[in-house]
Amino acid sequence: MNVAVSADAIPGERLRHLPLALFAAPMGLGGLGLAWREAAHVLGAPALVGEALLLLAGLVWLAVAGLHAVRLARHPEALAADLAHPIRAAFAGAVTIGLMLLAGGLLPYARGVAAAVWLVAVAGHVLIAAWTVRGLLRAPREAASLAPPMLIPLVGNILAPVIGAKLGFDALSWMMFGLGALLWAMLQPILLARLVTGPALPPRLRPTLVILLAPPSVGALALAGLGGGFGPGPLALLGLAAFLALVLASFAAEFAKLPFAMSWWGWTFPTAAFAAAALAAGRAHPAAWQAPLLWLLLLAASAILALVAAATLRAAAQGHLLQPEG
Repeated sequence: MNVAVSADAIPGERLRHLPLALFAAPMGLGGLGLAWREAAHVLGAPALVGEALLLLAGLVWLAVAGLHAVRLARHPEALAADLAHPIRAAFAGAVTIGLMLLAGGLLPYARGVAAAVWLVAVAGHVLIAAWTVRGLLRAPREAASLAPPMLIPLVGNILAPVIGAKLGFDALSWMMFGLGALLWAMLQPILLARLVTGPALPPRLRPTLVILLAPPSVGALALAGLGGGFGPGPLALLGLAAFLALVLASFAAEFAKLPFAMSWWGWTFPTAAFAAAALAAGRAHPAAWQAPLLWLLLLAASAILALVAAATLRAAAQGHLLQPEG
């Protein structure tokens, strides 16, 4: 009788295939938690929902970070391969973005701890962004390697002021906003050129188109926090985000037909950020007609996260999550 056990049947061996993109899960949870926290002020939504989501985001971040620490110890070459990959490496930025969101969750409860976590996250994210830009300048890239996830390590800097301004780091927050906004202005035309002229994104990466919604949504929140309210600048960015949301919504039927991939998590943080920005604008410019629309955006973002989380848990239960990427 053959009693040989394949390497893929050994949990330690399968851990080498742990997706770096799994760090997008606490991003989505944390972004939705902040949206529900805002909804508690604007719509009278249950405050417990937002706080529970932020707590879950922190726990998931710690769990994913712990698993990747074990992966690094057992399979350093696997993580090195991810960091050398032109698309998978972009999700390294999700590590520090998750920490920024964790700082936001801690802010009402432990301001000093939140400030320390935020500073570590900012320092780490700047280093990741610099490493990413270095890689872009060091060797030319083929158009096929240019994809929306590149926005995560570069434009992710624009998220820092959303939390930093509340912590009192005004000067550093303005610098981070400038860094993220300028990198966005430089990167966006390159990405749009690739998307418009080709080559076409492979099916597994099609859901990452929704990442295009994140920069204007987060930028609106950041600029509102730095400028003391939802004035013309934040409203202009929110208008761009609303337009992109309309365009991306037209792809919903197409996205729904795609098989599950970790790229589905690309839907979660951008839609949550857009809902949070709309809620913040509604708080600054209240109108009687806003509540149904704001509830619709919040519940849609929540449904998207629930759908993606359920698909991820199902994939994990079926043994499909820890597999080599094709």
